[in-house]
Amino acid sequence: MSTKRISDQMEKVLNDQVTKEAEAAQVFLAYGSWAEGKGYPGIADFLYNHATEERDHMKKVIRYINARGGEAKIGAVSAPPANPKDLKDCLDKALQHEIDNTNAIYGIVNLAHEEKDWATFNFAQWFVKEQIEEETLIMDLIDKYNLAVDSQKEDNANLYDLDKDLGKAPQHVDIPREE
Repeated sequence: MSTKRISDQMEKVLNDQVTKEAEAAQVFLAYGSWAEGKGYPGIADFLYNHATEERDHMKKVIRYINARGGEAKIGAVSAPPANPKDLKDCLDKALQHEIDNTNAIYGIVNLAHEEKDWATFNFAQWFVKEQIEEETLIMDLIDKYNLAVDSQKEDNANLYDLDKDLGKAPQHVDIPREE
C-alpha cells in the first residue's frame, strides 16, 4: 500500500518551491552582503535575517513533502542577480522577488484546489498569509526610504523620526479618574 498522499504533479510543484525558497535565501544573503559593504549595517542585518527566514520556509516545505510520503529534492540554486545599483534598487528588487514568490505560492494553492488536495491547500494557506506579511514589510521599508530621502517634503528627517516614534507609541492612554 502506498503511503504517498500527494500527486506526482504536486510533489514536483512543491519541490520547485523548495528551490524558489533556497534562491530567495541566496538573493537576500547577497543583498545583505552588498548592503554591509556599502556601510548599511542595519539594512544588512535585516536582509541577513530575511535570508534565514527564507531558508526556514524551504525547510517547512521539505518537511511537508516528506510528511505526505513524497520525496523532497534539493535542486540546484541559481546564482543571485547582480548587486543592486543603490538602496532604492535593492528594496524594489526585494519587493519584486516577494511578489514573484507570492505568485508561485498561488500556483500551489490553485493546483491543490484543482486536485481537491485539501491537506496541501490548508498547508499553503500559511504561506499565503506569510507572503502578505512579506510584501507588506518590504513596501513599508520602501515607504520609509522614500520618506527619508524625499527632499521635496518639508522636514523629511523629522517626519521619518515621527514615523518611527509613532510606530512605538501606545494605543491607549490612562486618564486619571476624579475622586
